[in-house]
Amino acid sequence: MFSIYAFDALVLVIGLIALHELSQLCDRKGQPLEYPVAVLGVCAYVILAAFGLLQKWEGALLTAVIIATFWLGMYGAQIGYFARTAYTLLGVLYVGKLLSYFVLTRSIPVIGLACTLYVIILVAMTDIMGMLIGSLVGRTPLTKISPKKTIEGSAGALLVVAGLGVAGTFYAPFHLLWWQGMLLGAMTSVAAQAGDLAESALKRDAGVKDTGTVIQGHGGVLDRFDSYFFGGMAFYGGLHVLGVLAMP
Repeated sequence: MFSIYAFDALVLVIGLIALHELSQLCDRKGQPLEYPVAVLGVCAYVILAAFGLLQKWEGALLTAVIIATFWLGMYGAQIGYFARTAYTLLGVLYVGKLLSYFVLTRSIPVIGLACTLYVIILVAMTDIMGMLIGSLVGRTPLTKISPKKTIEGSAGALLVVAGLGVAGTFYAPFHLLWWQGMLLGAMTSVAAQAGDLAESALKRDAGVKDTGTVIQGHGGVLDRFDSYFFGGMAFYGGLHVLGVLAMP
């Protein structure tokens, strides 16, 4: 049990650092978010997920975040009220909500640890293969948001990770057929790439290259974990869609 709580604590630390970096991006846009509300919201998401209470209390949590955000926002400058409230809700959902899927995945009985390692490998290999294949054979830009990414790198990463998804089906406790593993890998890879691009769009909008300097030589926590935010959500959802987990 200690290992589960240690993992949850690590996720919370990552989330709080990521939120701080997102807050700095908002500052650069000229309109800070309601930071205390966002911190409490992110903490609540991770803690409720850790204790298996998120499904029951998420509605109340979102209601409290929305009311607190709109209420406290009225005490700031009238100009920027819309942006402050929107940025705060974005911070809670983008960081807290998405990271909660990793906590939920780790909490799955029996296969939680294996599933967590599975999704980490799928997302990591998406990043690695996208960069490697793109540098070797990439010719066609994927999007203006991130000019260095190529269609060839994206497609190559998708194929490799779909194959890794199939390889994961050889772990009997997953009870996955080969095509289910392929779909799970593909869904996770597509979502991970979308998460990377979404974070690139946030940085481009704020006019910065990196979200921070926490990881020397690699930018901030958001720069390193952006793919995991979306990838973890897709992986956990895929487990439900494929019948590995019962639908809530």
